[in-house]
Amino acid sequence: MQAIQITENGGPEVLNIQELSLPNPAPGEAQVRLTYAGLNFVDVYQRQGGRQAPRLPAVLGKEGVGVVAALGEGVEGLTVGQRVAFGTAARGAYAQSINLPAWQLAPVPDGVSDEQAAAVMLQGMTAHYLAHSTFELKAGQVAVVHAAAGGVGGLLVQIAARLGATVLATAGSPEKLALARDLGAHLTASYDEFAALAREYGGAHVVYDGVGRATFDAGLDALRVRGLMCLYGAASGAVPPVEPQVLNEKGGLFLTRPSLVYYTQTAEELRWRAADLFAWIAAGELKVRIDQIFPLAQVADAHRYIEGRKTLGKVLLSL
Repeated sequence: MQAIQITENGGPEVLNIQELSLPNPAPGEAQVRLTYAGLNFVDVYQRQGGRQAPRLPAVLGKEGVGVVAALGEGVEGLTVGQRVAFGTAARGAYAQSINLPAWQLAPVPDGVSDEQAAAVMLQGMTAHYLAHSTFELKAGQVAVVHAAAGGVGGLLVQIAARLGATVLATAGSPEKLALARDLGAHLTASYDEFAALAREYGGAHVVYDGVGRATFDAGLDALRVRGLMCLYGAASGAVPPVEPQVLNEKGGLFLTRPSLVYYTQTAEELRWRAADLFAWIAAGELKVRIDQIFPLAQVADAHRYIEGRKTLGKVLLSL
């Protein structure tokens, strides 16, 4: 099979297409023949040798969609030929086929395309757990969503709005703020102005921050008494160590640093989140924006594109 295997860390030039062999699925595994893989910024970190960097050589990619090609011993509930998607693979999606624990696969229903399924698993399930589990949003609450035109942010704006929250969206340009409004944001502001706007509404109940260093301090100022800072990413860099007393001084605040892996601990939990997303997509209640689709051989160009931070939707690899 063709795959993108890196043998050293570095820039996009280390991403080279190779012919690799894949063993039969082990007990409890399913082999998936992929049609699309989703690109995420964590792939860039791994390629560079940073956060979650795998042992080399390695095939990158956490997210994809395809059909079950073979089943390992003991797998139940899946059939060969069935469409499935995944978003929590340790790595391996930049390839024509992958072996994964069967419980990590979510069946894809009719009414959801392969492109939509590949685009929504990692970022969509992240948005789902943020709004339904890390901080269970309720009608009337104020939620700040940073990077609201990005992958997670754009989906989170929609999910928060459908739960009845007042969504204050931030982004880095007027074009992206307009896109956030189109997705359902009630209020929009630049990264320099959002805290003041949030305080006009009594402060945010929750700040969903995937930006990190550039927005964290202002996010604490945006929260109301006993508000929650939900720091789920660090696109602008890691946040410096936090003095706990600061949380007290700013209103007895809460701080959490969640990750998708801790909110998809079982097949039931993972498939609940995926099934909700797929149902909303099929019903036309959740917009999934596909920005660009690159062929596997152009994966280096795809990485350069997402590193440019000009994306207005999901970037996929066609396999």
